[in-house]
Amino acid sequence: MSYYILIGAILLVSWLVSNKLKSKFKKYSKVHLQNGMSGAEIARKMLADHHITDVEVISTPGRLTDHYHPTKKTVNLSESVYNQRNAAAAAVAAHEVGHAVQHAKAYKWLEMRSQLVPIVSVASQFSQWVIFGGLILMGMVSVGVGQAVLLAGIIMFGMGTLFSFITLPVEYDASNRALAWLKDRNIVTAEEYKGSEDALKWAARTYVVAAIGSLATLLYFLSIYLGRD
Repeated sequence: MSYYILIGAILLVSWLVSNKLKSKFKKYSKVHLQNGMSGAEIARKMLADHHITDVEVISTPGRLTDHYHPTKKTVNLSESVYNQRNAAAAAVAAHEVGHAVQHAKAYKWLEMRSQLVPIVSVASQFSQWVIFGGLILMGMVSVGVGQAVLLAGIIMFGMGTLFSFITLPVEYDASNRALAWLKDRNIVTAEEYKGSEDALKWAARTYVVAAIGSLATLLYFLSIYLGRD
């Protein structure tokens, strides 16, 4: 029962932060840029100002699907961000280019996260199945075998938790780079800057909630293992 309460609380906080993020982006999507630049134009200018010539800015389907692809070296902007000319689009476009700048400068946290991607992509798919498999084995077959399987699942889940915490400095640094550039280059007015800053602040909080939720779940499974050991 305690596990379901924990998951319920995490899901509730995640939903509240996600809704707040959507409302903030909706609000700042109405703050139109005085310079008239689109998200795509802002992204390309930021790349040029940082002397990055091997990264392409492209449009990708969906909403809030914006991301930087380090292997393909593309800044992928959702259709609304790519085309729109407002504070929210400016914030997102500059943030994603912030990741490209990190890549170009070999930012250590981004490199560490990139190295974990292959491991985490596999571990995240199977960790919970392995954990529950271990619990079943402990109750029905063998406590010793079940404990070993449970520990394996916990280690796999822990890789995902580690990844979520390494993601935090990566995201915050990208936002700081974006905001510094927007301000230093006078891309946005004072009002537009405040909107961009607020939007990125709430976007970062979604990663914080995800990391805390992952840690809480990991500690819960670890407590089960230690309690049975």
